[in-house]
Amino acid sequence: MSEEGHLTFEQALAELEQLVQEMESGNLELERALQLFERGMQLVRYCNEQLDTAELRVRQLTPDAVSGGEPGLTPFELPEPPEEPW
Repeated sequence: MSEEGHLTFEQALAELEQLVQEMESGNLELERALQLFERGMQLVRYCNEQLDTAELRVRQLTPDAVSGGEPGLTPFELPEPPEEPW
């Protein structure tokens, strides 16, 4: 399991913010900057997946509420993660 699997969305976002601050400091060696960039991309991907899942859940709750009915849960399938480009 990836490291992101143990993080909440909020924890991943906080870690990402810390990485950005460190990278913006400009006092990094190239290798460290690359490590931070790679970790940041992993966190961005994880956060986007979490947001996509949350959006899907909200969309499945709202159709009945919009038409005047009671909101209810509809089972859904998670979208397949995109393939890695490398």
